Amino acid sequence: MAKNKTTETQVSVADFINSYVEKDEKKADSFELIKLMSDWSGFEPKMWGPTIIGFGSYHYKYASGHEGDAPLIGFSPRKAEFSLYVFSPTEENKPLLDDLGKFKMGKACIYVKKLSDINIDTLEKMCKATIAYFK
Repeated sequence: MAKNKTTETQVSVADFINSYVEKDEKKADSFELIKLMSDWSGFEPKMWGPTIIGFGSYHYKYASGHEGDAPLIGFSPRKAEFSLYVFSPTEENKPLLDDLGKFKMGKACIYVKKLSDINIDTLEKMCKATIAYFK
């Protein structure tokens, strides 16, 4: 069975942001997301793989037998936009998308250009609902 690429590492989150993120606004948004997600989750940020900042973790196992660990919530400050790993397809979360603001939905994440494009109160509700779902 293939080894998971996205595992928790010992890389410093601050060092990653300062060396990887080029634009000052994206750096500021990254540090703000760290503060918010730490407060909402109760977990310190950890690097997962080379570019994902995660908070807490849960264990998963698929019917195929594949299993591993993943962050409860997290984000990655990608070059073009943020990838937010904060959404679980629960009945509580689905209507929150209507109030989130300007975003694109991917298969496993929500893409946003900057924090000012989205409703932070709605993001908090989404994060907390997702944490509760995985716990």
